Amino acid sequence: MSVLVGRKAPLFSADAVVNGSELVENFSLEQYLGKKEVIFFFYPLDFTFVCPTEIIAFQDKIVEFEKRNVAVVGCSVDSKFSHWAWLNTEQKNGGIKGVKFPIVSDLGGTISENYDVLAGHAEYDDEGNAEFVGAPVAYRGLFLIDKNGVVRHQVVNDLPLGRSIDEALRMVDALQFFEENGEVCPANWHKGEKAMQATHEGVSEYLANKSH
Repeated sequence: MSVLVGRKAPLFSADAVVNGSELVENFSLEQYLGKKEVIFFFYPLDFTFVCPTEIIAFQDKIVEFEKRNVAVVGCSVDSKFSHWAWLNTEQKNGGIKGVKFPIVSDLGGTISENYDVLAGHAEYDDEGNAEFVGAPVAYRGLFLIDKNGVVRHQVVNDLPLGRSIDEALRMVDALQFFEENGEVCPANWHKGEKAMQATHEGVSEYLANKSH
């Protein structure tokens, strides 16, 4: 898997559904540059099992992301019409109705490939015939992209393993704290806790205070 941390997030322009029902063309993360951080996450497929739990959990916490001026954007290899149908299906019937953040259509898998989260690849025989090995869907990749369009955090889960939305929020808090204060965030740091200077003295002071 590629490590995108420290690099510009791959750009794209694609179909999407926004506000739960609006079909749009040429959706791009570029609209957030200079304005917001972005949590951009991939999930395998619409109308599945773990995926709706994650997406609804993001929506349940959307106010917390908005308080931090962070955009949440989902993406899968489904069509925009599949997204629209799922977004307009009641949750009691397996849908995700009520979700308002944008969901991008990566129908050809290009965006997933560029972020290196596609759970498979094409192999060619001597005659040039292609066979897809693996699953033509995205792993559960999540990327925290700063206002300059640079990836600052990424995590990729295998298909059966759901993510922690609280951890995504924690990483947003850590990034914003560092950028505002210049102090680094130690293990298991949460908003409101003491951070430390990135020096040997800062580490020693932090550990000494922690032991009391």
